[in-house]
Amino acid sequence: MIEPTKVLFPTQQTQATATVMLCQATEQGGTWLVTDQTPFHPVSHIWPDHPADQGQVEIAGNLHPVVACLVGAVELATQTLYVDQAIPVKRDTEGWAFVVVHQLEENVLVAAGEPVTLTVDADHQQALSRGHSGGHLSSLALNKVLHHDFWRKVPSRVDELGYYDFHSYAQTESRVTPDRSTDTYRLGKTLRKRGLNSADMVAQLEAIAARINEQLELWRQSGTQVMMRIEGPALTDSRYWQCDLGEEAGLIEIPCGGTHIRSLAEYARIAVRFELVSEQELVMVTDITPA
Repeated sequence: MIEPTKVLFPTQQTQATATVMLCQATEQGGTWLVTDQTPFHPVSHIWPDHPADQGQVEIAGNLHPVVACLVGAVELATQTLYVDQAIPVKRDTEGWAFVVVHQLEENVLVAAGEPVTLTVDADHQQALSRGHSGGHLSSLALNKVLHHDFWRKVPSRVDELGYYDFHSYAQTESRVTPDRSTDTYRLGKTLRKRGLNSADMVAQLEAIAARINEQLELWRQSGTQVMMRIEGPALTDSRYWQCDLGEEAGLIEIPCGGTHIRSLAEYARIAVRFELVSEQELVMVTDITPA
């Protein structure tokens, strides 16, 4: 019986024995393996900013590397599996089960109901977690620095700390890599109409970066806890990043399905730098030094 995959990565569990729900060959000669639960974080087919976990699966005593981990959806009436960009429906559509698909390079046949052991590369997962949480922190710090000096109008959208939300207005792409987060922003006409003084911002990027890094260091020194609020065990259940940054807002939360650290004490340093691609495109790179 196919059911939505229960995910274990929000609690940082990196190994689990699971039951096979579906196993089928890929067109490229490998295998797609779907289990009832997994510690693997798959790359999202909608917003693929956070890469898939790496690791291996043990099947009948043999170890097989997981070469990719993807989101899948099974049409329950036909038991047909659709993977990644081939998924034709939105999550939680009736009659469909969203699952985690482990891709193996070899052609491996294992029957439904058989047990397997899934093991995530914990070091790689933690490096991605540091990068992803660092990206949340730097975007909040960026909004705070820009709030008072670079808006000539009051925009309607504010972030979780109550500052004008440049990040959500301007972000066009985000990418998490080990101990790094990269955010791309568009400084176009729409943003200027909303009230951003983008020319002043571009002219003062070095000073803005310095102020962001001062704020990040203050937050880092607090060593405060990072938590995940989880609304359910399924892959498509909502999850929220939570942290108390000592601002007036108290404990804040950001919707996020990625993996994350447990404490800001896991950082020895968080620092941003800007790369100006053009007058209308800006990249902010957040680099992490682990504690």
